[in-house]
Amino acid sequence: MRAGPEPQALVGQKRGALRLLVPRQVLTVSAPAEVRRRVLRPVLSWMDRETRALADRHFRGLGGDVPGVGQAPGRVAFVSEPGAFSYADFVRGFLLPNLPCVFSSAFTQGWGSRRRWVTPAGRPDFDHLLRTYGDVVVPVANCGVQEYNSNPKEHMTLRDYITYWKEYIQAGYSSPRGCLYLKDWHLCRDFPVEDVFTLPVYFSSDWLNEFWDALDVDDYRFVYAGPAGSWSPFHADIFRSFSWSVNVCGRKKWLLFPPGQEEALRDRHGNLPYDVTSPALCDTHLHPRSQLAGPPLEITQEAGEMVFVPSGWHHQVHNLDDTISINHNWVNGFNLANMWRFLQQELCAVQEEVIMRSCSGINFEEFYHFLKVIAEKRLLVPREAAAEDGAGLGFEQAAFDVGRITEVLASLVAHPDFQRVDTSAFSPQPKELLQQLREAVDAAAAP
Repeated sequence: MRAGPEPQALVGQKRGALRLLVPRQVLTVSAPAEVRRRVLRPVLSWMDRETRALADRHFRGLGGDVPGVGQAPGRVAFVSEPGAFSYADFVRGFLLPNLPCVFSSAFTQGWGSRRRWVTPAGRPDFDHLLRTYGDVVVPVANCGVQEYNSNPKEHMTLRDYITYWKEYIQAGYSSPRGCLYLKDWHLCRDFPVEDVFTLPVYFSSDWLNEFWDALDVDDYRFVYAGPAGSWSPFHADIFRSFSWSVNVCGRKKWLLFPPGQEEALRDRHGNLPYDVTSPALCDTHLHPRSQLAGPPLEITQEAGEMVFVPSGWHHQVHNLDDTISINHNWVNGFNLANMWRFLQQELCAVQEEVIMRSCSGINFEEFYHFLKVIAEKRLLVPREAAAEDGAGLGFEQAAFDVGRITEVLASLVAHPDFQRVDTSAFSPQPKELLQQLREAVDAAAAP
């Protein structure tokens, strides 16, 4: 995952109107970037009053703490019918309790990628991918080599990778080069006008990509593609974000552990495992607490199905077939406190802001600018705003978002390490922004 550029301050505007903080060099954008914003900017799902009240009650009094998951379910829920499942249902059933679920292939049946990237037999359409993207340079990981708790990456053209993939299949899924896995390809950033997918309404309140789209630099939208046997080691998603993953073709096996359970899997040196299927976890000398860990939740994800991974859930994923998937990381008001707690833990671990940014991808200063950019649009939403057809940044969604940002910003402003940051060029000043947000919260609560 790449980090964005250091934000730079711009001249502020009058009280009550926040100026978007972006690097000066991207204030003038090219036509393709304008197209990117038009095509990919998230459409925030409209939260109704009842759902907002439920969410506000859920978070009230936590003081920025993160609600626990509680008892993990024995199985992962399956959502079958798009027409019978609303955004409010998703909030109640999965966002608030922070639980995973699987959406049926009916939710993605109209996607362009499912029509064009897949053969009638349900396999990757290598010919189409070569014609369309053959000369694109893509990142490729070697699943057979451990580098810390990940895999080393190289870059090659998609043409070269597909040549390797075909040879790998013909050789009985074996190669002296090892098992190579195309991961973290920013296809939607680089080809914004492609009809690849339609953003599901459940995931449309997406602050990470809203922020990076505003900067016009990067995104957290990825394509993964690899042969049967390719896999992703044990990890939790960046910033403790939510994620969703759709199999365009192929099948995956997921092993998911609820937040906190990963602690029992650490070795005697405090390190998390690289592979939770390794027999080494049964060695109580090396992993003295492994017997305290419960079994993972297992998902076999079929073609077209969509997995929602909650915040802070560690997981490991194996491709059971030749598979292509589309994956997004996203943050919003429901897991913002998790992101903030993660950044504080990172700072405690390294105690150097420069190192922190290289490890987590963001530091306290940039986190403030992230909160500011997201708050800007919401502070300008009038009370009477309501999105057409229940989609868009309506008043109830904006009011909920502002409430969550206010709690986390108050904690950030009070943090001693943030108080050492030179904020003289920030506009507005952090305390001024916090006051504006508190006034907005009070106004939203008024009858």
